[in-house]
Amino acid sequence: MVTRLQEPGWLKSSAVDVSIFGRINMRRYFEAVWRKWLTVGSGNEAARAVWVERALKLIPSGTRLLDAGAGEGIFRKFCSHLRYVSQDFGKYDGHGNGMGQQPGTWETSHCDIICDITAIPEPDASFGAILCTEVFEHLPEPLKALAEFSRLLEPGGRLILTAPFCSLTHMSPYHFYTGFNRYFYEYHLPRHRFSIVEITPNGNYFSYVAQELRRLPSKADAYAKRSLTLLEKILAALVLISIQRIEKRDSNSAEFGCFGYHVMAEKIR
Repeated sequence: MVTRLQEPGWLKSSAVDVSIFGRINMRRYFEAVWRKWLTVGSGNEAARAVWVERALKLIPSGTRLLDAGAGEGIFRKFCSHLRYVSQDFGKYDGHGNGMGQQPGTWETSHCDIICDITAIPEPDASFGAILCTEVFEHLPEPLKALAEFSRLLEPGGRLILTAPFCSLTHMSPYHFYTGFNRYFYEYHLPRHRFSIVEITPNGNYFSYVAQELRRLPSKADAYAKRSLTLLEKILAALVLISIQRIEKRDSNSAEFGCFGYHVMAEKIR
């Protein structure tokens, strides 16, 4: 999946006059720099999609898969070789309580099962695989969901799970946890009869910081009722350039922070 980079708020500046060089279109300049060079912090969703697609390809054809908390079913396209079943609680409408980040539209009426994720009306061991992406932060009791997954998976079945390491308020009021460390999975998965196959960080500390810096223009508009000055836009861009340079020499900063973790586990036979 390719994620199109959004034009940041700080690119909406008009041209400025510089006596020596004449009229310079600063908006166009920053636009070119942003799109061609400043990619740091923009790859969260795209990297997750690549990993999920790879994990799904490892599941044998014909396996019955549950997409738990499927939402709008963005990963269904990777499941053509599987017997795909989607589930969602069906209460979120895209606007929530109007606080934090809301997508505006959200459609789950296409889901096969509408129910609580901790009480899915399917028999024990009725699925060979379960996919659950970016859902745990929206559950009041994620460990109950993990127990339900253990019940629903057949022995040897595969669990594909992703969740943020650190997330800001979104889809409220259905946002209960800001994130999960790798030690959450290492502690709780074995206690729910899962053997961990893989835990992979998505991004690292530097890419996470860059992602949040990219939010600054829109959040300044939303919460401070002001736009960044041209100087502030230049300074923010310079900081992103610095972060991008540093990230190229990263050495396991994900142990300190990242976008989130990608986890594969198997139900113990």
